[in-house]
Amino acid sequence: MTIPTGRTSAAGPSADTRTGATALLVVDVQRGLVDAGPWAADEVLGNIAALIAACRGAGVEVVHVQHDGQPGEPEEPGTHGWEIHPAVRPAPGEKLVRKRFNSAFRGTDLLDHLRAREIGRLIVIGMQTEYCIDTTCRVAFEHGFRLVMPEMTNTTLDSGELTGRQIQEHFNRRIFAGRFASAPTMTDALRIIEEAGRAEGDAA
Repeated sequence: MTIPTGRTSAAGPSADTRTGATALLVVDVQRGLVDAGPWAADEVLGNIAALIAACRGAGVEVVHVQHDGQPGEPEEPGTHGWEIHPAVRPAPGEKLVRKRFNSAFRGTDLLDHLRAREIGRLIVIGMQTEYCIDTTCRVAFEHGFRLVMPEMTNTTLDSGELTGRQIQEHFNRRIFAGRFASAPTMTDALRIIEEAGRAEGDAA
């Protein structure tokens, strides 16, 4: 097996809009996680908000995922920590998927929704890198979606002897990029969204 060490280009297969529409999947950007102080939270949150705004402007679908934690956990339903962060709150009419597992697909209607909308490419962003982002990325890949995971659009907390930065950089540079997804810069990601919006407009 050849193990890639570099990043794939944003102009590579994941930028191809010929097989299915594009959607932005915003995973678990909830108050409880953001308030806990993940690495580079302000930068990541700003980038996520920018991608959401770009998708709305281009007519690219935005799908939000909200984790339902167990009683007593920060993301327990109905609590302050469970709420989606106001910087990225869903707009009226945008799809909201509630989940109980690391995968946004398990026990939800996400796959059916994406298939019904003829989505072929997912831009996956949010929290936490090594839990719900990693699992959702792998499951989406197995379902055949082409994945885009822009730089500095997911993050996580310190865990044991590892810092949030170490975890985020390891997963994004050594696991996601080249194996499961392209990892464009924010500039290239915004271009991908603009092009996807034009393509979907032409198809309509």
